[in-house]
Amino acid sequence: MLEHEYQPRRKRPRAGAPPAPLPAEFTYILREATLQDMPAVLALYRHYVRNSVVTFDEKAPTLAAYKSRFLHLQKLGYPFRLALSPTGTLLGFAYVFPFREKSAFRKTVESSLYLGPAAIGRGLGRTLLGDLIEHCEKAGLKEMIAVIADQGAEASLALHTRFGFKETGRMGKVGYKFDRWLGIIMMQKSLN
Repeated sequence: MLEHEYQPRRKRPRAGAPPAPLPAEFTYILREATLQDMPAVLALYRHYVRNSVVTFDEKAPTLAAYKSRFLHLQKLGYPFRLALSPTGTLLGFAYVFPFREKSAFRKTVESSLYLGPAAIGRGLGRTLLGDLIEHCEKAGLKEMIAVIADQGAEASLALHTRFGFKETGRMGKVGYKFDRWLGIIMMQKSLN
């Protein structure tokens, strides 16, 4: 064979390749949200409104509406927790809000948790939910409800199950988003 007829050298099979370098350490801090954090929180939430069925909102609230909601939750003494990178970038947030507005439900809350794309699959959801549960218990709350879409939220179902949430019911075709019907799975956890 002439030199120009040789095929290029093949790459080694992956099994024989050296191991990939470990990802950079994933560090973050957890803290309570402030009113000044709401623009970043809303920006992350808007991503989910536009691209996901994990929220049934089809249009993101305005910043003024989101700030008003935050101030109401603060007044109630409910936790609103953030995870921030060492540089201050929002990686995720978790909070609770009244399950229902009637006063008899005052010790029962519904939880909400959202992660930024850089934080998905890195254990931050587990950390945030654990932190949120701890702060709910400190606030004297007694029951926590999770309402999870029945499609596209498998990680959320697994996470809540890991923390002892029990399925309490399902409702089919109660939401319509992205040209399809969606149901919900209700989960509940009793707090200490």
